[in-house]
Amino acid sequence: MNILVINCGSSSLKYQLLDMNGEVLMAKGLVERIGLEGAQLKNETTGKEKEVIVTPMKNHKEALSVVLRALTDEKLGAIKDLSEIDACGHRVVHAGEKFSGSVLITDEVMAALEECIELAPLHNPPNITGVKAIQELIPNIVNIGVFDTAFHQTMPKESYIYPLPYEYYKKYGLRRYGFHGTSHRYVSARAAEVLDMDYNNMKIITCHLGNGASVAAIKNGKSVATSMGFTPLEGLAMGTRTGDMDPAIVTFLMGKENLTIKEMDNILNKKSGVLGISGVSSDFRDIENAADEGNERAQLAIDIFRVRVKKYIAAYAAVMGGVDAVVFTAGLGENSPVDRKNICDGLEFMGIKIDDEANNVRGKDTLISTKDSKVKVLLIPTNEELMIARDTKEIVEAL
Repeated sequence: MNILVINCGSSSLKYQLLDMNGEVLMAKGLVERIGLEGAQLKNETTGKEKEVIVTPMKNHKEALSVVLRALTDEKLGAIKDLSEIDACGHRVVHAGEKFSGSVLITDEVMAALEECIELAPLHNPPNITGVKAIQELIPNIVNIGVFDTAFHQTMPKESYIYPLPYEYYKKYGLRRYGFHGTSHRYVSARAAEVLDMDYNNMKIITCHLGNGASVAAIKNGKSVATSMGFTPLEGLAMGTRTGDMDPAIVTFLMGKENLTIKEMDNILNKKSGVLGISGVSSDFRDIENAADEGNERAQLAIDIFRVRVKKYIAAYAAVMGGVDAVVFTAGLGENSPVDRKNICDGLEFMGIKIDDEANNVRGKDTLISTKDSKVKVLLIPTNEELMIARDTKEIVEAL
């Protein structure tokens, strides 16, 4: 079964084509600057030359048309005809409380996703656009929705209800939803495989650390707590997002600076985090370079990020009554031995000991704790696309 996985951002589109008979990657690619000048597709078919196509793409439908032509290109394509694609799996960021798992996309599901737009105004619209585009371009294909929020629907009420008047939860759905669910689900299950332990009898803390970052507590195969909240703004300090802070700061700043709601939202989401602290960049590589050159604010940004991850690891061990494994993943988690080491330093009281030699690795499944470490620490590269493809295959086979 060949499955196309689509992940639509506001002006970008990532995709993979996988042969699920053996989970073989056939092709992958990225479209950037959709609707902007300089739009381009970078396509890579397994075993063939990489291809870069620069062409105007006004919207996601045009971008997907270019992708499908690349996948079926006579010389550099992965397949001869679109009929070789059996199903399409779509990453959808927000499903609210409507879905606790992946689903076949129907008219009713699409209506539900439209209702969730106000909960994820930056993410759900392009996700929905991607589904509609595939429905038009490959009209007979089966489409499956895989939701970032679904994995966290197992959280107990004490983990997701905010201490606001309860009526706001009932009226507006104001609660913790959590995000990066597909990534947390994949790496936690993969960690159990690497350790040869029973996933349904483990306590795992997963750290998805990138420009957007979150930590999750996974007990017996189910998410019981996660750091992102009603939106992806809560939790860790991130590339441009504040993470946790005193909510009174919002009204204080709005009064002092005479800010509109939109302006305040832009500050919280686009101008804060390690960018706001360092004044250098939202990219941790740039910040670490600046810190190495003596930039004190850059070093402060790194220290704040690390201590917040450390705090969540310790807190979630308490929530679960212990922890068997801590997992690092995503851009920073997979590629920064220094950050992994510094985050774990000070957690020896929990039974965490890092093996410096084993930790000197990037981007591959690795046990990075010492042999006598009571808590196992692992690097597990995330693979959300494979997780989406697996869910898609399972649902299609059951139809």
